[in-house]
Parts: sequence; structure tokens; C-alpha cells
Amino acid sequence: MGPEAGVTLGELTTLRVGGPAASLVTAATRDELVDAALSTWAAGDDWLVLGGGSNVVIGDEGFDGTVIRVATRGIERLPGDGVLLRVEAGEPWDGLVAHTVAQGWSGIEALSGIPGSSGAAPIQNIGAYGQELSDVLVAVEFLDFLTGDRQRIPAADLGLGYRTSSIKAGRSGIVLAIELRLRETADSVIRYPQLASALGVESAPVAQIRAGVLALRAAKGMVLDPADPDSVSCGSFFTNPIVSENFARGLPAETPQWLVDDVDVKLSAAWLIEQAGITKGFRLPGSRVAISSKHTLAITNRGGGTAEEVGELSRYIRAMVLSRFGVALQPEPVAVGVLL
Repeated sequence: MGPEAGVTLGELTTLRVGGPAASLVTAATRDELVDAALSTWAAGDDWLVLGGGSNVVIGDEGFDGTVIRVATRGIERLPGDGVLLRVEAGEPWDGLVAHTVAQGWSGIEALSGIPGSSGAAPIQNIGAYGQELSDVLVAVEFLDFLTGDRQRIPAADLGLGYRTSSIKAGRSGIVLAIELRLRETADSVIRYPQLASALGVESAPVAQIRAGVLALRAAKGMVLDPADPDSVSCGSFFTNPIVSENFARGLPAETPQWLVDDVDVKLSAAWLIEQAGITKGFRLPGSRVAISSKHTLAITNRGGGTAEEVGELSRYIRAMVLSRFGVALQPEPVAVGVLL
């Protein structure tokens, strides 16, 4: 677990951008992870936690501090009624989903194909195709930066919302493990119309749902695939904006929108981008970064792209959507040393 110097962080991220780290420590066990964090914090170094590298854009200058890479593994079924799992933070998320589907457990099958680590999942409350992590999350084991204590934080205390949590909002520390409660049934109701339409059913075995989700994601370039340049991305780059119902009334009548509650409406970021004149495959002149050829919500590295080129395209998209609709898109990835 000794520190490494000068590791190029672009090699550890799905977007393939990012300069060197002053120091990188890889933790393969939970104890190693705790020791690495406490040592780094005690030294007063700047620090960054890196899991699967799928939801981060790291600047071209790199990171002048210690990067703690979470490489812990393990899926444990805890005793008691139902299916209660404890999952190490470094366990690849899609590997976890594949394991649960193989066991005939339901609850996260629609979250198939999402890259990244399990410990990152609660930070932005991942969701797709009608499921969210908050549906099944029981608690997280958390190492608190302020106190250095290991805490078990119930899901109800994490402020989970649409692609957010209290951790993303500023609760400083490291997720060590997560606890999930799944259903011991191999069939599941499909809550997303596009998925139900693709499968031609309203409920199905979890293995069929997983296969359907992976097919839909692959068609959008949203499954990591060395043969698909559209998959060299962070996945969805912008969150779907939530605006007031009063504001939404002023948008064009054809604007896709969904009620969130009595006063708020969710809009389609992809639709806004397309209607602002940004098409699939769009790139700024001379840039090696482009919108995916399959999906306008993904920014892709077409080979040799830089973090600054990613930032330029992101800022251009945001400016175009703001000018056309008055809606401020919010980038979903964490920005480190780059303006998105």
C-alpha cells in the first residue's frame, strides 16, 4: 500500500483525462483504507478519493496532493430476515448488480451497467430506469473527516435526493461500505416506460430486466466497451434540471416534463441540449472532445482530449441552453481542477 508518485490520473478515469497525482495510495482492504485516510488527514495534505473514476473530471495539471484509491472488495450477506448485504466501497457497482441478479434477488437490476464503485453510489444516489439506490439503501459505514471516527449512518440521515446526498453536499469523509436490503424474488415490476416497451412486459425476471437495461445502455454508448469510442465518457454529463411549475409553463409546449411534487417539474436535459442546436457528434472546432454520436447527454473523449477541452464543451452547452431556454444545466461529474 506504499504511496506512488506521478501516476497519471487519466489512466484511472473513464473519460481518460487528468494529469499526475503528487501521491497515490491504493487501499485493498477496509483497514488499509482507514489507515491511508487517517495518515493523509493527519499530515494535512490535500486529498481526493478515487473509486472507479467514472464520475469525475480531473484537470490537466493533475492533483497536487494525495489521491486515495479505493480498491476494497467484498459482498457479504448479513444474518436476519430477507436479503441484507454489506458491500465494500471498492466493489465495482455493476459486478454487484450481476451478483445479485445471479442469486435471484431483486431491487437493483435496473441499475445495471452503471460504471464506478459501490461506495460512490450513495454519494450521488445513483438511479436509472425507474430505480434509485435510495430504494434499497439501509446505511453506509463512513469515516468522518472531522472526528476520524467510523460511523454507521442510516440512509434516512444521508439527505438522499435526485443525484445528491449530504456527502455530495459537503459532509466530508470516506464511504467504507454500504448496506442494502433486496427482495428474495427473481421477478420485478418494471417502473420505466421505455424499458417496459423494449421488453414488451410490465414485469419480468431480474435477469431479463438486466439484459434489457444493458442493451438500452449499449445503444446509447453508456456501457464501458473498449470497442466503442462513445463509451469513453462519464456517462450522463448533466443532471435533468428541476424547475418550478410556474417556470415550466413558459417553456415550449412540446418540452418533455414530469411532475416531481406539487410545485416542481423535472425537464429532460438531453432534449434541451438538442433543441439548443447541439446535435449528436457535435464538437467545437479543433477539439478532440465531442458529444456522443449516440446520445446528446454524454461528452466523450475521441482520443487525446484534455480536461480543458471537456470544460470548453461543457461550458458551451450550458451557455447555449441558458440562452435558448433560461435553464442552467448542472454538470453531474465532480470537477477537480477544471471549470465545467
